[in-house]
Amino acid sequence: MSLEILSQILLLAFALSMDAFAVSVTDGLVCSNLTKKKMILVALIFGVLQGLMPLGGYWIIECVEYLIGTAAGEQVSEILTNVVCWISFGLLLFLGFKMIIEACISIKKNKDKDASCRLISFKEIIVMGFATSIDALAVGVSLKHGLSTNYTIFLHISIIIIITFIMCIIGLFLGNVFDKLFKGKIEIANLVGGIILTLLAIWILLSNYLNLI
Repeated sequence: MSLEILSQILLLAFALSMDAFAVSVTDGLVCSNLTKKKMILVALIFGVLQGLMPLGGYWIIECVEYLIGTAAGEQVSEILTNVVCWISFGLLLFLGFKMIIEACISIKKNKDKDASCRLISFKEIIVMGFATSIDALAVGVSLKHGLSTNYTIFLHISIIIIITFIMCIIGLFLGNVFDKLFKGKIEIANLVGGIILTLLAIWILLSNYLNLI
């Protein structure tokens, strides 16, 4: 494998990990029960999901092309790309608005830190991981028609998982650091976290239709 191909894979992995990184910063900022073990669990789930989604997109198109033909595969590729973009947008927008509304209500009622502190659950970790990774299905579609082969797709997936895991760990620790700036003002931290998720949702939508990335 050439250095050029390897550099392309690394750049792709870093680009895909940015969504998970942003959400990890948010989790580290607003969640009070993030132990080191839970941080590793969050990063691992985000990384695995971020890697499996492109593999899923790759296999979907490969199956369609095998069963129906190349033309059908191209049509499914376009439809899949738009559908997963809107799903990711909707999930992140919902989570962001939910946090913003909860923070505003808490601020209005002058609740203390304990009243507005969030405890992250396993279910919520899965939902966030899914929301940040589902748009990577479209990447699997492009890989099917790009430089990847049945061999190199697994190299892509492995590197994506590793890079996303590392970026999520960094994001979670950064979130904890930022949390100290809002000590005693968890409502503000929740508000900032909600804004981050909302902006991320808008970015995913714009990047799909305006080819920003």
